[in-house]
Amino acid sequence: MRILLSIILLLSGLFQAEAAYKPHKREFRGAWIQCVNGQFQGMSPTDMQKTLTRQLDILQQYGTNAIIFQVRAECDALYKSDIEPWSRYLTGRQGQAPTPYWDPLLWMVEQCHKRGMEIHAWINPYRAKTKGTTELAANHIARTHRERCFEYDGLYVLNPGIPENREYICKVVSDIIKRYDVDGLHIDDYFYPYPVAGISIPDDNLYRANTNGFDNIADWRRDNVNVFIKQLSDTIHSIKPWVKFGVSPFGIYRNEKSAPGVGSKTNGLQNYDDLYADVLKWVNNGWIDYCVPQLYWQIGHKAADYGELIAWWNRNAYNRPLYIGEDIERTVKYPDLDNTMKNQQDAKFKLHGKMPAVKGTVLWYAKTAVDNIGNYGTMLQNKYWKTPALQPLMPFIDSKAPKKPRKVKVVWTSDGPVLFWTAPKAKKWDDEATKYVVYRFLDNEPLDTDNPSKIITITSSTMLPLPYNGGNKKYVYVVTALDRMSNESRIVKKKVNL
Repeated sequence: MRILLSIILLLSGLFQAEAAYKPHKREFRGAWIQCVNGQFQGMSPTDMQKTLTRQLDILQQYGTNAIIFQVRAECDALYKSDIEPWSRYLTGRQGQAPTPYWDPLLWMVEQCHKRGMEIHAWINPYRAKTKGTTELAANHIARTHRERCFEYDGLYVLNPGIPENREYICKVVSDIIKRYDVDGLHIDDYFYPYPVAGISIPDDNLYRANTNGFDNIADWRRDNVNVFIKQLSDTIHSIKPWVKFGVSPFGIYRNEKSAPGVGSKTNGLQNYDDLYADVLKWVNNGWIDYCVPQLYWQIGHKAADYGELIAWWNRNAYNRPLYIGEDIERTVKYPDLDNTMKNQQDAKFKLHGKMPAVKGTVLWYAKTAVDNIGNYGTMLQNKYWKTPALQPLMPFIDSKAPKKPRKVKVVWTSDGPVLFWTAPKAKKWDDEATKYVVYRFLDNEPLDTDNPSKIITITSSTMLPLPYNGGNKKYVYVVTALDRMSNESRIVKKKVNL
């Protein structure tokens, strides 16, 4: 009897935990697809497209609504560029075009948008050569302007202290933004190089030649990066105001022992002190549109506890949408501290729910999600990302909703009923409808569009085939329009018997 009672209590607790989770109507659900790990290197275009198609299809099933795709790992390109050479991470040799020819970024833009996903082009701004690269193309910046790079532990790095390098990176980004319909421009955690014991950054002479009024080199380096971040932000938004500029910094801003009253209760590498990246300044000044700290540790990590860090970022980086970078492998490797029979995925998502500034998640990395290690992807699909989600609002870019859809009607075709509508009229980019949300309610239900379980689809199409089952049940379909910043219009409703 006691065993039976224990089982009932356990099942009751599990049911309550499931019931307590409420899906979000607005949430950034991203995944990083990187090239620098060599997963595409030397693949034929057909095989790479098959690999990416599989990843995108499965991520879509999981509920992913944004892809962060690495297109520039070392001043190279996974897209057609007249500025930088084709990446060796694509073809196996830097400067060599893919055969048969194709443009991975153009293809990814089309594929992501077809699936209702945003695509953010991910670049590494300063890294000019990784350790494993042994050959540079003739038009590579480290060959045409070697004096603007420094070498550090096998890397070549564009010196952040040289203004021409900032101009050069912004030129590259301008080219991407102008020619590709990307939704975001994303940079990761490599600013000044990660420190290696016994190796100094060789920029003393540059600092002494022009201190810019700073009496120590650390503040001078931070200012170099600050100026670049502001310049890059201005560059992006001057071309296309709707393109979101995001940064994914290392997970620790500062340790409390370095900055009492400011830092987190951690003991690890620091953005501010070691990478010269003053991330909070960028957030608080509005220079970036979203921030994705890489919180890759587990709950209970001695030097960098996940729980401590997510709470710290929630308290300090709320001036811009905050998304959490999640390491899937580490999450499923470590047991829940309160229930060692399961991994930490549930505990981490519960922490997300307690943090009002946290507006989403980015998965590190796409392939581990697709491989469903530790059933991580299954849990996304069946629980955390079960219902569709709109993108978080960014009123600092645009807060005005588009007009509602026009001419909403049901047309009976030979294939059954189809819901049609027409785009609202628009004069400017911030009026234009780019997607639509379709909700379905029973005839006697309140039209609660805040309930994401009522969302049938988020689509760029202006039609939706409807399921027909004899016409004995009444439904109310609701259609709204979304602009580029996911502002949502007023509703238009249509009753139909299905």
